[in-house]
Amino acid sequence: MPPQVARQASGAFIVSPGLGWQIIAMEHMRVSRRTALLTAGGLLMGGKGFAAAEPFDAWLAGLRAEARAQGISAETVRTALAALRPNPRVLELDRRQPERTLTWAEYRARIVAEPRIVQGRRAISDNRELLQAVEARFGVAAAVMSAIWGIESNYGTTLGSFPVVQSLATLAYDGRRATFFRSELINALRILDQGHIGLAQMTGSWAGAMGQPQFMPSSFLAYAVDFDRDGRRDIWHSRADTLASIGNYLARAQWRAGEGWGFAVRLPAGFDARLADGRSVRPLSAWSALGVKRHDGSALPASSVQAAIAAPDGPGGEAFALFSNAQAIRRYNNSTYYVLAVGLLSDLIAS
Repeated sequence: MPPQVARQASGAFIVSPGLGWQIIAMEHMRVSRRTALLTAGGLLMGGKGFAAAEPFDAWLAGLRAEARAQGISAETVRTALAALRPNPRVLELDRRQPERTLTWAEYRARIVAEPRIVQGRRAISDNRELLQAVEARFGVAAAVMSAIWGIESNYGTTLGSFPVVQSLATLAYDGRRATFFRSELINALRILDQGHIGLAQMTGSWAGAMGQPQFMPSSFLAYAVDFDRDGRRDIWHSRADTLASIGNYLARAQWRAGEGWGFAVRLPAGFDARLADGRSVRPLSAWSALGVKRHDGSALPASSVQAAIAAPDGPGGEAFALFSNAQAIRRYNNSTYYVLAVGLLSDLIAS
């Protein structure tokens, strides 16, 4: 399942439970009074404070049986679930609602920031041969893969420190989205069973997004690639596997090789904001007829190429024409902010 499923599942305006959204440093916030009360009330021992009514030990016994029935080895089930207890910090972060939603301008300033641009140019330079090989195989622009890498994990330097199995078990037991997170937990056990990573090294965000590309376990099983051919799909430690996995994801999302993602445009006065949803496509010629121009004021091409218009802060803010490849990025994370950030960052680090 694509990463954005859990990213939307948290119920808050955050771009992902991976590192891409952690501009507000949620993992490093102090433990709140509410968390302390939940823990003091026995959440760890008996499941109090959770939506689930079943005692945790009984729930865990059912999970063990389900995992074995789905072919997970007895040894993996035993070691991965031994002494497992819910993590109150995960529950706190899952239920925390932001005080307000960031505007696109605020988000852009934090995500497409100069340090990330400088690091991105260095990452492309340091990994040029690898990126060329991945681009040759999957057809996805090296700068776009690098931009996602940079937003998700700061080019592999910030992966998240939550034990993935414990985080997913906490969210699955909580019960509000039990089916999704239980499935992801079984998938995490399958990854361990296949030997791609050890239990202690399987860390990630509080919502279970893993490794440098911040894949949910289902996305790992569907898209992760062993590009360095060492027998493991290691998105935690291998740059080759990480970048190839991102490339494979976008290629499977119908990325069109050799085409761009979009560009900045200028909207006319009185433009209908409902048309600028970032999804509704028309030919560029049709947008031109409505008065849309390039950002520099020149005319749009008289072209039949399909594009959507995105103006996340309204017609008075920045606006962009989005092509098919922008929608492939949206498959990675279903957020217009994220799509624009990846596109703009990719342009800046490629220059």
